[in-house]
This record gives sequence, C-alpha cells and structure tokens, in this order.
Amino acid sequence: MKSVCFYFQVHQPYRLKTYRFFNMGTDHHYYDDFENSHIMQRIAQKSYLPMNDLLLKLIKKHGKDFKVSFSITGTAIEQFEAYAPEVLESFKKLAATGNVEFLAETYAHSLASLKSKDEFRKQVELHSRKMEELFGVKPTAFRNTELIYSDEIGEMVYDLGYKTMLTEGAKHVLGWKSPNYMYCNARNPKLKLLLKNFKLSDDIAFRFSLRGWNEWPLTAEKFVGWLNQIDEKEEVVNLFMDYETFGEHQWKETGIFDFMTALPEVMFRNSEFKFATPSELGALLQPVSAIQVPFPISWADEERDITAWLGNEMQDEAVDKLYALESKVRNCNDPEILNDWYKLQNSDHFYYMCTKWFSDGDVHKYFNPYDSPYTAFINYMNVLSDFIIRVDEHCKESDDDMKKILESTAELGKEIKAAAQKTASRAAKKVRSVIDEKKQKAYSFEDIKDLSVTQFRKLVREIDIEQLVYAMKDAGEELKDDVLPRLTKKARKEYDKMVSELKNVKKSDIRKSRDAIANKVSKFFTK
Repeated sequence: MKSVCFYFQVHQPYRLKTYRFFNMGTDHHYYDDFENSHIMQRIAQKSYLPMNDLLLKLIKKHGKDFKVSFSITGTAIEQFEAYAPEVLESFKKLAATGNVEFLAETYAHSLASLKSKDEFRKQVELHSRKMEELFGVKPTAFRNTELIYSDEIGEMVYDLGYKTMLTEGAKHVLGWKSPNYMYCNARNPKLKLLLKNFKLSDDIAFRFSLRGWNEWPLTAEKFVGWLNQIDEKEEVVNLFMDYETFGEHQWKETGIFDFMTALPEVMFRNSEFKFATPSELGALLQPVSAIQVPFPISWADEERDITAWLGNEMQDEAVDKLYALESKVRNCNDPEILNDWYKLQNSDHFYYMCTKWFSDGDVHKYFNPYDSPYTAFINYMNVLSDFIIRVDEHCKESDDDMKKILESTAELGKEIKAAAQKTASRAAKKVRSVIDEKKQKAYSFEDIKDLSVTQFRKLVREIDIEQLVYAMKDAGEELKDDVLPRLTKKARKEYDKMVSELKNVKKSDIRKSRDAIANKVSKFFTK
C-alpha cells in the first residue's frame, strides 16, 4: 500500500513588546498582549477555523479513509485558551473523530534539544500531558521544533518512549536516496523516521499561488498525477507544512481550500494512494536503511540546517545566556518565573535575529515584529536582562543550598578531578594522534562532498564560480547531484550560465581548478 501522510504544524509565539533599558527592574511583563491577541484572532478566522471545518467535512464524507496529523505547541494552546477558545474546541471535534493524530513535541517550541537534554525531556513530558488532557490520547509519535533532528536527538527521543519521529528529507543528507521510504536512526535503529518530501510539500505550502511558477495553477488532478509518477516501489509521500498555509500564507482567494476539498476524492479515484498517520506508518512500514545525521538538520531555509536560529553571534549570545539560567530556574518555585522561562525559549525570538536576508528574506520577515535582526536582538536582551535580575533575586536561597552541597562534596571532587586528569591526558594523546593523521591525509577535489552546507558555501565565496565550473567538468553525476544543490540560488544561476557558455576546456585547466579547490577543502579538515 502506498500512503500520503499529511502533517500540519500549529504554532504561535508570544511576541515581545518594545522593552527598553529603562523598563528593567520595574516592568516584568514582557509580552505584546494586543498584538498577540490580534494575530491569533486574525489567523483563527482566516485559517484555523475554516480549515478545521473543512477537515471535519472531509472526514465525514470519506470516513476512516481520510486522515491527517497535527502538532500544536504549548504556547499556541495557551493563546487559544486566552484569545480564541473556539479554535481549541474545533480541534477537540477533530480529535473525537479518531481520524486525527496529535504528535508530541517541545512545549515551548524551543531549541532545548540542542542545548539541554534535561530541559528537552521536561518540555516533551509537559507537552505530552497537555495533549492527553485536551484530546484524550497520549502521543506516540514525535516531531521536534522545526523538524530539527540529528542522530543524537533521535536517540534522546527514543529514550523518551517514542518509536516514530518526523524530520526533513534534506538533500545533503539523503544524497541520491528518496525521502519516500521509512528510515531509521543511525544510533538506535528502533526509532523509525518519516522524512518530508520537501518538493511536493513546498508546491502546496510556498508555490501554490505563484503565478510565475511554470506549474501554476496547481489542481488536485495535477498533484495526484505527480503522485502517480513516483516509483511504484516507494512507500509513502510525507507532506509536512505549517497549518497557516491554508488561509494565511495562501489566502482563500488563491483556491487553496478548494484544492484541499478536491484532493482526497481525486486521489482515491485516480491513484492507489491512501492516507495514513505517522503512528500507523510506524506500525506498518519497516526501515529500508539508517540515515547518518551527525549535524542537526531542520526544515528551514535552503540550507535545511539550524543557522536560522544559531547562525550568527547575536543568536549564539542570546541562546547561551538564556540556557545558562537553567539550573537556577529549576531551583525556583515562582510560577511567574517558570512561565516566562518557557515563553522566552520560543525559537521565534532567535529566528527574528537571523541575518540571512539574501535567499530566504521573505520567509524571515513574515510575522516578524522587528524592522531588523539587530533590533530584535537588543529588545530580547533587554528582556532577558530583567529576567536574569528576577531569577537572581528569587533563587538566592536555592543558591545557598547549592553552595552547602558543593562544600560537602569537596573531598569527592578532589578524587574525581585526579581521575579526570588521568583520563584527559590519555584522551589528549588520542586526539593529537587523530589530528596528526588528518593533517597527513592528502585531500582530493572529491572530498568537497564531505563539507557541511555552511563550509561549502564559505568555500564558494573564496573561489571564483568559474573555478568551480572547470572543476565540475566531466565530474561524476553522483558528485554533481551532491554538490550543486548546495549552491545558493544566485550562485547556481551564475554557475548554470557559465556552463551554458562553456566551450572547449583544457584538461590542464580542469586539473588546476580541482587542485586549487582540494587545497582549500583540506583547510576545513585540518584546522
């Protein structure tokens, strides 16, 4: 059986009000209540309510054959309760049908999986309890904030009791492989992975209303035709997207609701595909292989990495200062501090600080309350500074208790330190040995495929595109498929233009270009 898995992310952050230096110490309410209420009520009317109503009608029409899945963040739930309770009621109606699966995730839509294993666990457990309380079913499948995933994160998720997880079908991870299969975690094969088909997902989420797109207008018949072109051996097409796609990103006038209304009937009539939820697929399908993801990926931007949130010094400083408070906050019993602790972890705060305006600027500007990433940083740090003052004031007693504990274990600490020094000495020798071995290795041009996306784009900035064009001349198709998708749109356009104009190339020029690039590649591995 071939399946289509629809997954929708529902999230709204707590946007901060303009918070100045002079507010610190006197004003401890950080949020723009009017803006948060306004945006929530607007999206409720344009997107959440009409789309939930549409899904309910499709379920009534097609019965158990039509299924979808959601993840709803804790901060979205809180704002439903405060500003749009009718939306929460409409989700409960969907849950009552039994055709809708609600996934687990981080309660605060946070970056905890990248910064704190303990905080990650606490938020996932809190979110799971909230989902069970609202919808009567404990989640059995998991999606992380913005589909962030790595081998280590997957291992953490399995340890929390989840057997199926969703993530991005990133090209630089899959290479020649298709996202339309079940995969598994490289460290623990018991964790099954469903990978987003980003092309077909983005055809709906981003390109649906683009009149300049050569496939516009997108109809249900055309989309099902694309599904039928997929290799018959491939098992599942995962269509993952923001729920605000329907009615907010793609307005009603574009025909997006009409498209979704028609899609199930056309799919059942013209194809062999069926709808399935992540947990159903986890029980049905077996992994075809593991995927190696040593560095975190996500569904954001062209790079499909985490640089949208941790890609510059401002973001790093803000995130590090926030999570440096974790142990103190956990020793506090003040409910207001704990509430702010979660809200300040919303990943959106750091997304607003992103400086990648060149290729994905429109995406980063959407719902962004700031005129620049620098304004976002200053405002957030002002808020965080006041929060730090409050934490220090309310956690003094806890700090004293911690001091006593540390003093009582001083002797044990000395023994641990001595043992650690011995271990560190042995480890240092091994590390030096590995480094020396790397430095002695002769790197070739083909090693360019082992660079991360960030390293690759830094390399491209250091060389001429012409040099890359020469080097890729007569290169294998597998290498081209791995390397070229990593180019930015601008660089790829320039590359394709030069290739089309390229005539006779001397073998000596190809060799020189490859040697020059190999020399630069080696520097990334021998630093």
